[in-house]
Amino acid sequence: MSKPHKVIQLILASNSQRRKELLMETRFPFTTIHPDFDEQYPNHLKDVEIVDYIVHQKANKIHSISTHENLILVADTIVWDGLHCLGKPENEQQAFRMLQQLSGQTHKVITGVGFLLNQKVDLIHQSTEVTFKPLEKDEILYYIESHTPFDKAGSYGIQEWIGSIGVDSIKGSYTNVVGLPLSHVYEKLKDYATRFVFD
Repeated sequence: MSKPHKVIQLILASNSQRRKELLMETRFPFTTIHPDFDEQYPNHLKDVEIVDYIVHQKANKIHSISTHENLILVADTIVWDGLHCLGKPENEQQAFRMLQQLSGQTHKVITGVGFLLNQKVDLIHQSTEVTFKPLEKDEILYYIESHTPFDKAGSYGIQEWIGSIGVDSIKGSYTNVVGLPLSHVYEKLKDYATRFVFD
């Protein structure tokens, strides 16, 4: 007789509505908590090192609530232009400069995802190449004024107007650019589901 699977709860630790909506697509039941995360990182880190560091810091922030009865998902997304990490803009001027910097160029969007179980972190990350067409000044200004660049790395959401008219090509996972590499997360959750029952 096979041993019954242990019941655990999946928890998304994120303030991102986009990640919540994406995770719902997996059809695994989950609840959401909204911790206050610090997304600072040492200046010497580059590329994927940054997301790995931030995800581990997020996991450390909530490790006290990590038990054998829950699986906590934390994530972070950055835009890497080859030399610099572009985070969330603090104002319209910074958002404009970032979008000008990305205009006509190819950059990487990197998302790290940590699965925290019983205070141990299993980390995955995914990278997507995004190429913007040259953006006109009026297009950048319209997007900043009429949409929500301030809560997004690199000052843009690919699912918004700027993505529809400005993205020339994408190589890799689209949902990764939105904020969660869903196919990879789904496969990890399926793996956990061979050992646990999500409730």
